[in-house]
Amino acid sequence: MNSERLTKIIVGPVVAEKASRVAENHNQVVLKVLPNANKIEIKQAVEKMFDVKVASVTTSNVKGKVKRTGRIMGKRSDWKKAYVTLADGADLNFLGE
Repeated sequence: MNSERLTKIIVGPVVAEKASRVAENHNQVVLKVLPNANKIEIKQAVEKMFDVKVASVTTSNVKGKVKRTGRIMGKRSDWKKAYVTLADGADLNFLGE
């Protein structure tokens, strides 16, 4: 796998109430990833960037909402969400400390 591609796959963490609930209950991390990334690439990227062992990856395509600003209708971009299940005892630290 191309090392440069692996560094670009993860866009950022998803900060939401559901994401924090999943992290506490199921030892999972929710990440925003590139729409064309597959599960194997996501697993390799997380293991390489954060030095943790990944048990499994589940992905979900999120459709962008249609929003209105005055008379103009707009649409938010579609994006992909990855639920990364970490191995037992593993912990992911976004701050790198």
